[in-house]
Amino acid sequence: MANRPTIKDVAAAAGVSATTVDRAINGRMAVRKDTLQKIVDAAHRVGYHGKGSLMNQLAENKPRCRLGVVLVKRSQEFYQNFAKEIEAAMATQHHVRGEVVIRYAASQSPDDFATELRALGNTVDAIACVAINHQKLDEVVQELKDKGVPVVALLNDTAQGIRKYYIGLNNMKVGRSAAWLLTHTISKPGKLAVFVGGNRWHGHDLREVGFRSYIRAEAPSFTVLDTLVNLETRKVTYEATLDLLHRHPDLTGIYVAGGGMEGAIAALRESRRAGEVSLIVNELTHESRAALADGYVQMVNVTPLPELCSELVKLVTETFDEASEGVPGQRFLEPRVILPEMI
Repeated sequence: MANRPTIKDVAAAAGVSATTVDRAINGRMAVRKDTLQKIVDAAHRVGYHGKGSLMNQLAENKPRCRLGVVLVKRSQEFYQNFAKEIEAAMATQHHVRGEVVIRYAASQSPDDFATELRALGNTVDAIACVAINHQKLDEVVQELKDKGVPVVALLNDTAQGIRKYYIGLNNMKVGRSAAWLLTHTISKPGKLAVFVGGNRWHGHDLREVGFRSYIRAEAPSFTVLDTLVNLETRKVTYEATLDLLHRHPDLTGIYVAGGGMEGAIAALRESRRAGEVSLIVNELTHESRAALADGYVQMVNVTPLPELCSELVKLVTETFDEASEGVPGQRFLEPRVILPEMI
């Protein structure tokens, strides 16, 4: 095939001789591990298709890294995409024998999260989880830490002071940005509603605090109604939104700080003209994209999943590759803000 990469191309990219590459591929003589890694990396870069034997040789000396992941809402598009991005990110780590084991909590109860975390703790090297905040989970994360299994909190900062790392958005900022957009695009001040998934989602609480603090300081002519808990479900959000619209005809904006946006979108489509009540939601899915196009959603805050998953896998694999505990802390990612004109 024309322009198909050759051994010489791999050698040039790796900075070694073609003879060394030939020895590595055919196993005629031993090749140092660091040199073999350079050749494998170069083979990936140039698209050399005969790298299978190289990978097999290198795999024998690679450290293993088995990452367990606990997610929720198996049927939701966002979490399906999340799982795919984690697996894709691990596949790029050629310096370890990486494997991802993904489990889904059956519900948002602390017992269900604890069950999945404990089960994974017996079989993996590290765990990443999207979980609620609860004392039971603090205990489980401490158990895992004592066993040498570090836990990385994703999206919601679970087990603060015990978990190894947090990767997600700055939720206070996310809430403030939602308040800014609503108050700058609604022509006449009125009432605003906020939905959170539940009081055990620390990230949702922070978004609500950011939202309310902005309104108090920068837009006091708006009134924020009592916060509603929707359990991140479509049905609860749908029914609560219809009730809000009935009880508050002067409602001008809704912020869904967690999941369940599909219910708010459906209720507005049934009861109001597009744009009559401004709506801000999270994550770009088929439904939120359609609502943006139709004018029922004014902004979508999107978690940069590829960046988040790359950061997670890099953290875990480098920690084990260096045989160290890594650096505890947190990483705030910048959300993508999607407006109707951007789709």
